[in-house]
Amino acid sequence: MLMNHSQNAERFDVAVVGGGPAGATAARHLAQQGHEVLLLDRPGRIKPCGGAIPPRAVQDFEIPDDMICATVGSARMVSPSDRHVDMPIQDGYVGMVDREVFDEWLRSRAAEAGAQRRDATFKHLEEGDGGVYIRYAQGRGGADAETRQVWARVVIGADGANSAVGRQAIEGATEIPQVAAYHEIIEAPAAGEDDRFDPRRADVYYRGSISPDFYGWIFPHGDTVSVGAGSAVKGFSLRSAVEKLRQDAGLDQAKTLRREGAPIPMHPLKRWDNGRNVVLAGDAAGTVAPASGEGIYYAMVGGQYAAEAVERALATGDGAALAQAEKAFTRDHGQVFRVLGVMQRFWYTNNNRRERFVRICADPDVQALTWDAYMNKRLVRARPLAHMRIFFKNIAHLTGLAPVR
Repeated sequence: MLMNHSQNAERFDVAVVGGGPAGATAARHLAQQGHEVLLLDRPGRIKPCGGAIPPRAVQDFEIPDDMICATVGSARMVSPSDRHVDMPIQDGYVGMVDREVFDEWLRSRAAEAGAQRRDATFKHLEEGDGGVYIRYAQGRGGADAETRQVWARVVIGADGANSAVGRQAIEGATEIPQVAAYHEIIEAPAAGEDDRFDPRRADVYYRGSISPDFYGWIFPHGDTVSVGAGSAVKGFSLRSAVEKLRQDAGLDQAKTLRREGAPIPMHPLKRWDNGRNVVLAGDAAGTVAPASGEGIYYAMVGGQYAAEAVERALATGDGAALAQAEKAFTRDHGQVFRVLGVMQRFWYTNNNRRERFVRICADPDVQALTWDAYMNKRLVRARPLAHMRIFFKNIAHLTGLAPVR
């Protein structure tokens, strides 16, 4: 599709397509550095998400207390046989955010930093005049929506899984494996109404009937609760799975406030940029952790790395600098993603392995190292004896020598 380029098109240093955690973080950083930034975001979209953010995210990205709608002090892992293992957090908590509120706050913060924010639906991009022309429709892009065109030296595509920017500009961007996610936001039950739900606990269900290859979740959000599940198995009914999950947890009578579904990428792209003037971030780049499905922190980190790479490209005029975004992410988080990918491919395969996985979660060494790695976003190397014990326990479970009780 050839665009009719206009020399009168508004001009920006950077156009960011997508105003979720990745796009809003990138837009804010670049605006703070004095760049002319346009932030385009399609209004009315709320991503289905459990909403968990670790203390590292709160610290690194200056998230205020009023954005945390609930704090979680433990996780409950539920096996196919309904065995459950509680994993208390010894020092600290996991914060929960409501994506409808949190994402809007991130966009507003980017605008306060100087980014020009517009409600818009991205349509098309095309290189020209040493940069990129972008066409978008106002609002949600209905039949009567006005179409406009702008020009930017660099574009950041942060428009989610199945990124339109990625499809049009980055080779291989359509090859990310995905999990379909669906959740229902419901009213939280009254305290003590049913001991199967705890407003200070995140419940994770490893049960083939809830998800044959991923998991189901019940995450408290203060006055509301996110109940959801994910799966890459075509034809598997996530709505039916969530209905069953609500029944099992005693939440089937709670009022449903909204329902949301979307694809979630499960592996980062090998290349995030075109080497000239387009780079991806967040779900568009595939930065959702395998096994856990955690995406908010990694989206914000990816947005920050993309913004820093764009800064270098703008300063030097060399589009090859955009590759630094992917390189920085892989350097800092690639090992964690590889380990989690192996976990998901092995432990989520069948109910027998899920049963063993939940059992090993009862181990104090596993719990301590898991929480340390999650809260601080690193693989912990400071406890070699604990790692050795976990290694041999894992071997026992992997080979079936450890009995399932």
